[in-house]
Amino acid sequence: MKDINSGLGNMGSDYGRNDPRPKRDVAFSEVENVYLIRYEHINSTGRLFGGQLISWIDEVAGVVAMRHSGLNITTASIDNLTFKRGAYLNDKVVLIGRMTYVGKTSCEVRVDSYIEDKEGFRREINRAFLTYVAISEDGKPIPIPFGLDVKTISEEARWDGALLRRENRISRKEIGF
Repeated sequence: MKDINSGLGNMGSDYGRNDPRPKRDVAFSEVENVYLIRYEHINSTGRLFGGQLISWIDEVAGVVAMRHSGLNITTASIDNLTFKRGAYLNDKVVLIGRMTYVGKTSCEVRVDSYIEDKEGFRREINRAFLTYVAISEDGKPIPIPFGLDVKTISEEARWDGALLRRENRISRKEIGF
């Protein structure tokens, strides 16, 4: 995998460990929000309107990116938005956003969405990956001042997945997708 932070090319990733920037860990910017589904959130089938969930996901992920970078950010892409099950009136929807990768001017955030029952058990309803770009006051991309301190095997796997998704986005762009 090509890793823009380390320049290791096909030798594999160093998970940003050679990144000279000061680092923040995943927990630093993690966000958990809870929403209660009300009438204005449901569609004609009585389920949570997908656009509402996307809005909440973008909000949570944007806060993660802003916390990590300390900068203004803008959404660049939403990858792999998968609806696994429905959510209904009065359900509690829990969204958890975590940083997965930090490049020079962009970063990736994973948001997992759950329905939480009365006992606190959570069932996953969605997983999404969003890419954000740090921007200046005039809207131009600027460097993110903090790298990501990848500490666990799970965080390494998320970093590797982010690199694959990044390569896929680049490939799609090259073919005009």
